Amino acid sequence: MEGVECLKWIKDNNLYDISYKASQILKKVIPTCLAPKDEKILIVGDTGSDGRCVSAVLSCAYYLATEQLKLDSKLIFQSPKTRGDDADSNVVTSLSELKQGNIIILNMSDKLGGISELGKSFRKWSKKKQHRFVSAMSLGDLKTEKIEMITDAIDIPYRAMQNQHDELKRKIDGAKEIRVTTSAGTDFVYGIDGISSIKADGNYVDDGTGGNLPAGEIYLPPYGKSVNGRIIIDGSSRTHEHTILIKEPIELIVEEGNIVKINGGDEAKQLSKTIEWAASTAKNPGNVRRICELGIGLNPKAKIIGAMIVDDKSLGTAHVGIGSNYWFGGSIYATIHLDQVFRDPKIYIDGQLLKL
Repeated sequence: MEGVECLKWIKDNNLYDISYKASQILKKVIPTCLAPKDEKILIVGDTGSDGRCVSAVLSCAYYLATEQLKLDSKLIFQSPKTRGDDADSNVVTSLSELKQGNIIILNMSDKLGGISELGKSFRKWSKKKQHRFVSAMSLGDLKTEKIEMITDAIDIPYRAMQNQHDELKRKIDGAKEIRVTTSAGTDFVYGIDGISSIKADGNYVDDGTGGNLPAGEIYLPPYGKSVNGRIIIDGSSRTHEHTILIKEPIELIVEEGNIVKINGGDEAKQLSKTIEWAASTAKNPGNVRRICELGIGLNPKAKIIGAMIVDDKSLGTAHVGIGSNYWFGGSIYATIHLDQVFRDPKIYIDGQLLKL
């Protein structure tokens, strides 16, 4: 559905008021993060599920904000998509009809879905077409009434946070090794010799750039398989189905970049089940056990809430990714990318304790 039909769906489901309230925050954020001028803005969401319509509400809120800012925007809702699904045909058509150098806003309950006729990677296609974009995935983990946890994490002092990102990137780039410890028992070494870190700081004003809103993390792939040690996941864990708030911590034992043991309770079993499922369907099953990312949360208003789009941005946390990283400069191709968040890390860059 598109345009007026989407707004009717929002009103019929008693979601207009909450959408309008969120739009008052987004109309401040859009000029800061995207600096639109005369571009077309395509906003894509989905209809979610009963009681979990954050994708639709946030997408409608962006649309209402663009109307208030007198911008040229189009709103589309599709049915919710998960791994292996294709995006609805009208979504793919609307993307393909965008001329070079416009703006795309994605808010999905889980995935956008495949856009195979445009390419395998939305990010790579957007960069090629010089589009700017913001995205928020896996919003279906959150109940609709908790959308303020998303908008609070979007409504932040961007300049101060971007300066913090710049400073941290300078410290990381050119270093050889990061060591991370926590009082819960995490102690691992992550090799980064020759690797450049990536800022997700909400600054998407240049053609071909994009990233998450909420923003707020520095992340980077490892150098080869140079990850070794013990990681205790005590924040939240992403599986192929949802994000789990951790009650009993998960222990990951990592040798030469590979997870060789997963210990813990029910949460550990769910993560193990996901990895076994991914391995059973993968061309390169060994890649689904690889540590592919280290990320450091920098968003001062984000909290661990059980929605990974917010959890992994939370200041005072770090996370590792399991699986694929080719789309942000790594060399690992896998069917999964699963972030695992842990609390209160001490981070040492070439032996020097990082102060955030």
